[in-house]
Amino acid sequence: MATLLIVHHTPSPNCQTLFEAVVSGATDPDIEGVRVVRRAALAATASDVLDADGYLLGTPANLGYVSGALKHFFDQVYYPCLDSTRGRPFGYYVHGGNDVTGAVRAIESITTGLGWRRAAEAVTVTGEPRKDDVEACWELGATLAAGLMDEGR
Repeated sequence: MATLLIVHHTPSPNCQTLFEAVVSGATDPDIEGVRVVRRAALAATASDVLDADGYLLGTPANLGYVSGALKHFFDQVYYPCLDSTRGRPFGYYVHGGNDVTGAVRAIESITTGLGWRRAAEAVTVTGEPRKDDVEACWELGATLAAGLMDEGR
């Protein structure tokens, strides 16, 4: 069974809304043969990453960068996972008050270094999430999980 690891930092109601939409999409009943594992960024480990077949990352944009929690996650897993996870699919969502540019740049840079393959368009949201933002997060979760289902066949 394929495993999708969702690593998230969810400190606000807006981030919670996006996280719940991602989980709902990833766990849609039409997607079979994919286990969805959710880990808070401060609790996720290199073993979690090594045991997963794909990744979905979620973070607020804080002070022009990813959250400290997601940065800590990357710091902990980067070298232990560097060679073993190249080519694995990932996606991400970022929420910010008014700008997410720095956070997006950081995620793109770090995942490029890891050699991960972006398998879905990023979802970036500023301000209060609108209906289309929530739907995009649902699609993000479903796309990543369905991609793992397809790879497992």
